[in-house]
Amino acid sequence: MITNEFTYLLKQPEVINEKQTEGLTNIINKFPYFQSAKALYLKGLKNQDSYQYNQELKITAAYTTDRSVLFDFITSEAFNQNFISNEILALEKRLREIYVTDAEVVKGYEEADFSENEPVQDPNLFQPKNPKDLEEDPENILEIGKPLEFNKNEKHSFNEWLQLTIIKPLKKEKEEPGKFDLIDSLLSKNPKIKPPSKTAPLKNLAEEHSHKPEQLMTETLAKVYLEQKNYKKAIQAYKILSLKYPEKSSFFADRIKEIKKLNK
Repeated sequence: MITNEFTYLLKQPEVINEKQTEGLTNIINKFPYFQSAKALYLKGLKNQDSYQYNQELKITAAYTTDRSVLFDFITSEAFNQNFISNEILALEKRLREIYVTDAEVVKGYEEADFSENEPVQDPNLFQPKNPKDLEEDPENILEIGKPLEFNKNEKHSFNEWLQLTIIKPLKKEKEEPGKFDLIDSLLSKNPKIKPPSKTAPLKNLAEEHSHKPEQLMTETLAKVYLEQKNYKKAIQAYKILSLKYPEKSSFFADRIKEIKKLNK
């Protein structure tokens, strides 16, 4: 990748394509602390909806001296804007420029004679498929591996994601009585939890540890627990969300159902 191209991408990160993303790997391998290159590489992975994005986000954070700058970047409008919209506009422009002649009627073709077709002899071709074969994989339904989406108000979720340097499957543990009693008690005592106001002022991160679980719970945080393979926390997260947003309770119930399949 030449200097001019790299400089252009710094100014227009939303236009980075797959080839340019691959080109950035050479720069990153030579200069692992080159934060601008790592940031652009992240954007390229995000544009491709790459499964590598979530892990690369952790690696980039490890090389970043000020993680708040990284957080501001991945939640910026330029980072989340996909270049596909520009491609669609360009395609529409090209289509308008195409000259189309009048339709020409073609005569003299022969119609196919279906009466002479031989019947299919193999009845196995018409056997119904096994319902189990049609059942979709829970990981696909839960979209595990898809890039995490953070917004400006989700620094807590972002910090939770960065807590684990490497994603490792957690060993199955026996149920410990009282482990989730606090959250279960919360769910029973609060049948309806009001969603946070959209106009609520931002609070100091230092105060987050004193907040109640429902105040910090977001769909992104639930997804973070999923990506960390912390299925028990993910289930509890969706239980809280179902009370927080009752209009989406059926959706969250489906998520819990799929998580339980993974946790068998």
